[in-house]
This record gives sequence, structure tokens and C-alpha cells, in this order.
Amino acid sequence: MQVHAWLVENPRSLVWRDGIVVARDLSFADLEHWRGTADAVVWLDLVAPSREVLDHLAGELGLSALAIDDVIEPKERPKVTRYEKHAFLTCYTVDLDHSSDGRVDVRLGRLSAFVMPDALITVRSDDQVDIDRIVNRWVGDDLVGHGVAALVHGMLDEVVDGHFDVITALDEEMDDLEDLLFDRDRKPAEIQQRVFALRKALVRLRRVVLPMREVVTSVMRFRDENDIPLSGELEGYFNDLYDHVIRAAEWTESLRDMISSVFETNLSLQDARLNEVMKKLAAWAAIIAVPTAVTGWFGQNIPYPGFAHESGLIQSVVLILVGSVGLYLLFRRADWI
Repeated sequence: MQVHAWLVENPRSLVWRDGIVVARDLSFADLEHWRGTADAVVWLDLVAPSREVLDHLAGELGLSALAIDDVIEPKERPKVTRYEKHAFLTCYTVDLDHSSDGRVDVRLGRLSAFVMPDALITVRSDDQVDIDRIVNRWVGDDLVGHGVAALVHGMLDEVVDGHFDVITALDEEMDDLEDLLFDRDRKPAEIQQRVFALRKALVRLRRVVLPMREVVTSVMRFRDENDIPLSGELEGYFNDLYDHVIRAAEWTESLRDMISSVFETNLSLQDARLNEVMKKLAAWAAIIAVPTAVTGWFGQNIPYPGFAHESGLIQSVVLILVGSVGLYLLFRRADWI
């Protein structure tokens, strides 16, 4: 690989040999030298590279133009695609953001990778992906001695672990939201906003968690190929990774059912509160109707017992008090007011 003017600074890189880091942060020329060394595994990391950089890299390494297009595409879904000289995969890391009003949001970090028999090239669209966490996993992992497949496993395992962290946090958020449903001091609008934010975060999470089953399955399918050979020991680790992916997907689906239940319960509680308010209004309207009826009766323009006398006023006051208090006690006993 020749050193081109389009790359001024050395990219972040690591070289393993027999599972031990022997070099790091090398120039492209040195990386090409290590790629030709037996039992050496090379990792190269690029952050937001330009199309020119990717085209030069594709020309040097024989990367597919379709894979380069996938790297540039901003809305690419998680997937694995196999080409003649390499495989290409895309996945997403997730982090949870909390706002000051208690709402949550999922922040995504895109991570793409070109997988070759002796090298792994990761491409990040920005700094959202915590690559140090993945590198620390690789450096302390004895499995790296098994080659590029071990790097792919470590990378995907860290991504899935991050999914679990966010899923666990959303599950706890769901528990808090369920407790708030029956808190009369909370405003219904606040609960609705948090439910909506949680549903939105869950939708974004499902879009990157569910396709991971296909990603891991596709990587495992390469075990019979020469592109990513998997030893028997690594195959067990990949099977365990697949189990984790299935658990994450099932847990995500369970959260979707729970948020739907919370949403419906909140609507039911609002209807119940509205019915309670209407019941109280009806009760007070009935009580207020008593003095209205009495004063209307005594306001008629024909003679009646007590007409134009003080006794008539006393009668009307007594009827108002007896009728109003009687209805109040009756509705109070029926728990209407």
C-alpha cells in the first residue's frame, strides 16, 4: 500500500501477532507491511472519512464500490454483506440521554466495518461510538489469537452489551412510569409526555436491536468460508453472542408491549377521572337545583300558604336547607362528592 498525500496523519491502528499487540498507530505503509506478515492481524479505524479517502482505500484493498456506497449512506440499516474479497457489516451503538424534565431519548452511533482475512477496518460516522471500549476489550481478550473473527466477535459483543445497558435503563424507566400512573399529584400531561418520549426512544432502539439477529447469523454463516474462519472455540462464543442478541430482541418486544399497556392504562385512568368529575358536577347540579326549584315555587304570582308573609320566607329557607343538605348527604354516602 502506498502512502498518499490525502492522508496527512496516521490513523488509529493496532497490530496483533499470536494474540499480542506488537504495533499501534502506524502509517499506511507500515500497516501494509504487517498485512503481509504471517499470523498478523491488523485493525484500522477511520472517523468520518471523505469519499475521496474511501475511494483510495477501496482501490488499494480491493473493496467493493457497493460497500463504499453503504458507508456513505446516512440511513443504512444494520446488516452484513459478503463480497468477493471481504465482508461488510454495519451496526449501531446506543446510549440513553435524560432531559431535565425526566424524558429519555436514545442516541445512536453508527459503526461500519470491512472484514478481511487478515484485517479489520472500522469506519465511524462521528465520535458517538466509544471505540475505546471496544479496543480495551480487544487488548485484554485472549481470543484475539484466533484472528479477525475474534475482533469481530469482541466488537459485536460490546455493541450488544451496550444494547442491554440501554434496554435495562428503559425497563427501569418503565417501572417508574407505572408508579406515576397512580400518583394523583402528577399532572396527566406530564405522564403523557414521558410515555410519548419513551415510545419514541423504544422505536429507535428496536430499529437497531432487532436486525442484529441477522447480523450475527450472517457472521456465523461464514464459519465454513475462508473469509472469516471460525475455530471451534470461537463458534461457542458466537453462539453465546447470538443468545444475547435473541434475549435483547425479546426484551425489546416485551418493552413495546409494556409501553402500550402503560399508554392504554393512562387513557383508562383519565377516563375514570373524567367520569368522577362528571359525577361530582351532576351531584352539585342536583343540589343547586333544590334552591332554584324552591325559589321558583315561592316566586309564583298566585296566593299560596305563606304568600306575602314572613312564614313563606321561613318555609322556603327550611325547604332549601333540608333538600340541599339531604341531597349532599345522600351523594356523599354514595361517594359521588
